[in-house]
Amino acid sequence: MIATAIREQRSETIRQALADQGLANVGNIHLDYSASELMEQVIHRREGRLAVGGALVVATGLYTGRSANDKFIVEEPSSQAQIAWGKTNRPFSPENYERLRRRVLAFMQERDLFIQECRVGADPYYQKRVRVITQWAWQAMFARNLFIHPRTFNTVIQEPDYTVLAVPGFKANPESDGTRSEAFIILHPGRREILIGGTGYAGEIKKSIFTVMNYIMPQVGVLPMHCSANVGINNDCAIFFGLSGTGKTTLSTDPRRRMIGDDEHGWSNRGVFNFEGGCYAKVINLSPHAEPEIWGCTRRFGTVLENVVMDPVSRRVDLYNSQFTENTRAAYPLSSLSNIQPNSMGGHPRHVILLAADAFGVLPPVARLSNAQAMYHFLSGYTAKLAGTEVGLTAPQATFSACFGEPFMALDPVRYATMLGEKLVETEAKCWLVNTGWSGGPYGEGERMPISETRAIIDRILGDDLNRVKTYTDPIFGLQVPVAVPGVDTVRLSPRATWKDPVAYDEKARFLANQFRENFKKFADRVPAEVRDCGPV
Repeated sequence: MIATAIREQRSETIRQALADQGLANVGNIHLDYSASELMEQVIHRREGRLAVGGALVVATGLYTGRSANDKFIVEEPSSQAQIAWGKTNRPFSPENYERLRRRVLAFMQERDLFIQECRVGADPYYQKRVRVITQWAWQAMFARNLFIHPRTFNTVIQEPDYTVLAVPGFKANPESDGTRSEAFIILHPGRREILIGGTGYAGEIKKSIFTVMNYIMPQVGVLPMHCSANVGINNDCAIFFGLSGTGKTTLSTDPRRRMIGDDEHGWSNRGVFNFEGGCYAKVINLSPHAEPEIWGCTRRFGTVLENVVMDPVSRRVDLYNSQFTENTRAAYPLSSLSNIQPNSMGGHPRHVILLAADAFGVLPPVARLSNAQAMYHFLSGYTAKLAGTEVGLTAPQATFSACFGEPFMALDPVRYATMLGEKLVETEAKCWLVNTGWSGGPYGEGERMPISETRAIIDRILGDDLNRVKTYTDPIFGLQVPVAVPGVDTVRLSPRATWKDPVAYDEKARFLANQFRENFKKFADRVPAEVRDCGPV
């Protein structure tokens, strides 16, 4: 009875707070519902279906991934001079925002709302309050899984640092609203607000808050990072940078090490801390043998499975089926994993690992980087898209995403890279480049690096076994490559030797080297010469 009274009082308080922001005459408010309560609402509203084990299977509709071209930042006085405007951070006028916002608020009138009062940032000193308001119950469940949720509540409703309004059912009119399409993801730094509409892909909620953290954290001396992190039995911390598909979630989920987080972190003068309270893992072709922990979460109560194929009778999910998309996802709280860092915080990392899935098969499996090389490859953010993963893509395509997360970087990427360089100097952390892509030839000819060998490489790095091993210098990329790594086929450590045609290797290596050089031109005049000179020759 006491809990019910507190909830009713809090709901009325937040109803008034919403009215003060212009969101009036709403229907029922479902505030901070538990996973069980949200599950009941999802089933009742027919937003999703239960799979074997209790996972919730949902469909996101037309949009099964991020809509990068529909993401905007309002160009307003408080942030105008700081944002790196361009293809990634497209400006949106304040006038169009206010007009669109009024239409969104009108759409939300008389509708039931699901609200989760969340936190972002495990370190209390840097933690931010985030209010997520959604039209769909399952998206509230997503937010509850992904962000940090307070264990207890009182009757006081604190003003959020940022508010997310997610209304998938509202479709914009590009001609009158100033958007590119019916979908929109718009950050207003001045209002400390994010509008999301026209798309049901819940990843937009997660990544819009990551963009916020990338905007505000450098202002307080914290490096925001698109990386996973874990700690060993000696409290030695490691971080793994990488784009989607490079293996950062898989490689950091290690039963011998405690998981801090799988995707978004900050590096302060106190150490590393998770921004989130959950994981958002890609699950296409997930193996119970290679990724047992993540696989197990797809069978766990409360996990949200996006666009995963499920047999309607047996209710068993098929993780190998890409009928709806290659980008199938599982959203689950960190508590679903068996071996986590309780406070989601660690010390300064001893090892920084940059993961690249090289589909051209020319990069070595592992290389030791100097601090200047670390900045160069961090700014480059290289991986490769594979044929078939996008419409019209018939061959591997080099992809460079600055800081391994360019779509979410609100500031100049050089600013983040400079902070990384300073952190490496201050902490004496070692940096490594690990290729989780192909060996013996490009995609279609060579073979994917066996995950067992990649894990052996990671184990040797984290065990400090590679700090002083003998290396050779790659003649094109200038990387310091170990001549031997226990558990790894020695031939793989010399990529050219794995190709049947060495001349073909040379041509492909020169091709990729040229891609690196062309991409880095946009940073060349803003970095020190020692960093600029770290590129391929």
